Amino acid sequence: MTRSILPDYSVTASFATENAEDSSDDDLDSLPQAFPSVPDGPLSGACVTGSALSGGADVSKPLSATLPDSLAGERLDKALAQCFPEYSRSRLQAWVEDGRVMLDGEPAKVRQKVAGGEVVLITPAALPEQLAFAPEPVPLDAIYEDATLAVFNKPVGLVVHPAAGNWSGTLLNGLLHRYGQAAADLPRAGIVHRLDKETSGLMVVARTLIAQTDLVRQLQARTVKRHYAALVWGRPPLRTVVDAPIGRDPRERTRMAVVPGQGGKPARTRVVTVASAEWDGSPVSLVLCSLDTGRTHQIRVHLSHIGHSLLGDPLYKPRHKRPALPGDFARQALHAWRLGLRHPEDDRSMHWQAPMPDDMRDLMTALGLEFDFSTLPDSLDDFFPA
Repeated sequence: MTRSILPDYSVTASFATENAEDSSDDDLDSLPQAFPSVPDGPLSGACVTGSALSGGADVSKPLSATLPDSLAGERLDKALAQCFPEYSRSRLQAWVEDGRVMLDGEPAKVRQKVAGGEVVLITPAALPEQLAFAPEPVPLDAIYEDATLAVFNKPVGLVVHPAAGNWSGTLLNGLLHRYGQAAADLPRAGIVHRLDKETSGLMVVARTLIAQTDLVRQLQARTVKRHYAALVWGRPPLRTVVDAPIGRDPRERTRMAVVPGQGGKPARTRVVTVASAEWDGSPVSLVLCSLDTGRTHQIRVHLSHIGHSLLGDPLYKPRHKRPALPGDFARQALHAWRLGLRHPEDDRSMHWQAPMPDDMRDLMTALGLEFDFSTLPDSLDDFFPA
């Protein structure tokens, strides 16, 4: 039977927290490092007299309490919040409304008054984060697969790893379903880097612990080659290198920014402009990017920093107003189109390409941007500026 949680993450812990070279869009040090759980031991509410959940307990195990006389006259939801402070009042209200709370053997109501002395019995529902690391039949587009690794073409909208707001339906859930116990036994089910939710394209996933360790080391050594296609405002230089440290934006904590000094981590992006056109009086371009590092939102931040924000990017918008895009395109126009690495098993050089997704291809056509990717050489070492 496949386990629904992942084991220890120690294989990639030091890499993720010290080097942070493992991500093309987001650093893995921002990922949860362990399976979330409620606190161990009995609940601290003074009126709890029965069983309580612990970190590894069955979520269906009932919680019980006898309401003290001091709560007489209080609404039930307020009384429950005092007895079970480990749970939010809104969660307790939801359990009442779902029929999971009994008061002296009768279904409880949120707004009913308590007299004191009643026995409360709650059958908790599992928290979303407690179900996060479970197998789910998430559709995955595998473009290469062997016993050591797999390469997937991630669609727009697919989250890589469970986190707040996205506890299910992620790439990790799909890997647990696809590979079963073998994936459950690996840190993060074999994930070694990740892409932002609204970025499409290629990702490599390890299928063995040895392969995962090797791929992490390759990411550190920069022998994993990650190349992106992006649609941007303006006409960037034909060939340029953006070498600027990235850190949390001090003025807006939900964003990243170029941060000079010790506030940022080294970040380097190589950029080549391959096509340009005009849209409603504004220049637009197709650029190809090669990552030497993998900071959070690196390409988006670097291109915005040099005045060429990605089309459709809701977070790193242009400094000046731009015309609306055709078809109401509303996500960052970024695609991880090519991935190269040394195979962990025999050290042979391998690379893969994923065609532009339909929405970006349609946008290019509407904008009048044309480029034949097949004209690029097999080796891109000399294509990008040093």
